[in-house]
Amino acid sequence: MIAQPPQPPELLGQRIARLRARRGWTQQDLAERLAASRVAVSHFELGLALPSERTVVLLAGLFGQEPHELVAGTSYPAAKAERLPPVACRYTELELQLALLRRDMEWVARVGDRPMVASVVAEWHTRLEALSCRAYDAHERQLLAEAQRLLESRD
Repeated sequence: MIAQPPQPPELLGQRIARLRARRGWTQQDLAERLAASRVAVSHFELGLALPSERTVVLLAGLFGQEPHELVAGTSYPAAKAERLPPVACRYTELELQLALLRRDMEWVARVGDRPMVASVVAEWHTRLEALSCRAYDAHERQLLAEAQRLLESRD
């Protein structure tokens, strides 16, 4: 039996492009989230430039991964990978607020006090209105619409 040569590691840029496409983002969408240019994102994806450690941490957070998960099995230099922090922020402010909304809705369902429910729902209507002014993309607007429907079911 002939031994197969080992597969070369995946290029980090290919992984970034795949994860970006999976989220339905354009290079411009990702660039805006990174505070980088679209050309920089293109260069990362084509392997013409290597993202800095800071950028890898931001990318990992945007893709819901830890930095080491993002670069594992890729061509990212081991010396740079060693300097990456073990964790990255994975959630947006909107995602946090929606998790708090779900928690509050579970709580008011258990309490059952109609004036309390009305007060909590009114507070969340105000919060969601403020969040909607800062909704960044179609996915965030969709999450907000689902949250509004949840509140309307409690009115």
